[in-house]
Amino acid sequence: MGSKAKSTPSLSEFREPAIREVMMPRDVNPLGSIFGGHILSLIDLAAGQYARTVAPRKYVTKVMREVVFISPVNVGDIVSFYCSTKTLGTTSITIVVDVESVRGEDALHSIKVTSAEVVMVAVDSNNRPTPIMAARRGKARGPSSK
Repeated sequence: MGSKAKSTPSLSEFREPAIREVMMPRDVNPLGSIFGGHILSLIDLAAGQYARTVAPRKYVTKVMREVVFISPVNVGDIVSFYCSTKTLGTTSITIVVDVESVRGEDALHSIKVTSAEVVMVAVDSNNRPTPIMAARRGKARGPSSK
């Protein structure tokens, strides 16, 4: 699959990533690109971080689905994980995670490299599902929600 490079967003188009990381040689696979499992772990971290901005709870990952690896990630790429709420249930939140990579010395081009959907479940101190809404009363949704 081909990937389309786009210019880095202007300030008016700025989105705040849940997390951002520079890819390092320790995470490379035998083919020379970043190991997909490393990207999956970062998607999981980004979704958990984002869920806590929607409602301050402890979350566990229930399922990762629709993970699509669009383009390889290279050593030195600056990878950003952008999240948005797809659905908000009683005890779970479905989060869309779009992963974009900025590469090159000029850092002018952003490439969408991965997309995923993650379901996170809010849990109590006994790791049993607990309502999200109780934590959300009077709080705005996360920064990227629509």
